[in-house]
Amino acid sequence: MGVKRTGIMGGTFNPVHTAHLIVAEAAYEHFGFDTVMFLPSGQPAYKQISELLPDSQRRELVQLAIAGNPHFSFSDLELCRAGNTYTADTALELKSAEKDTEFYFIIGGDSLMNFERWNRPEVILRHAHLAVTGRAGIGQEEAVFLNKAEELRKKYSADIRFFPTPAMEISSTDIRERIRNGRSIRYLVPDAVEQYLMEHGCFQTIY
Repeated sequence: MGVKRTGIMGGTFNPVHTAHLIVAEAAYEHFGFDTVMFLPSGQPAYKQISELLPDSQRRELVQLAIAGNPHFSFSDLELCRAGNTYTADTALELKSAEKDTEFYFIIGGDSLMNFERWNRPEVILRHAHLAVTGRAGIGQEEAVFLNKAEELRKKYSADIRFFPTPAMEISSTDIRERIRNGRSIRYLVPDAVEQYLMEHGCFQTIY
């Protein structure tokens, strides 16, 4: 039996939406992961979010969104940790629990550019790899990402790999605004997520 390979799809998921699922599926297919773990964060250390849904609701929404996909899994590791959420702590905890598993944090190009501002980036890169979303072809923006990846490889001996994803203009911020303005979010989120958000009145008032 070979080494287990797990993709980590992290974020606040406030709320989880279709683009999260599409990116996770693309990573699963491209890298041949055994599973993609959805890992909602607690309170991100890098920003305060006034509209952040309670942990219990974000947990339930992610579980609804990934239900029925056998290669998606869920972890509340970060939700259960007190204080600010740091990816370095998560990498250490995951690797300690599963020493023989290769972990890949799935991130976007913007996160790659800011990666050295994360807490203890050297710890993350010592215990995990980075799977970075990309586009077909090498334009100016893609070249910047490739250059940054090469810098990190040289500085930290990092394993950074790109994978193709479709261009999608879907964001949690836009979904929250649509809900407040009474606009449709159909197809932007899974049906079960839309139903939950409407039934529970999520984001219908500014916190």
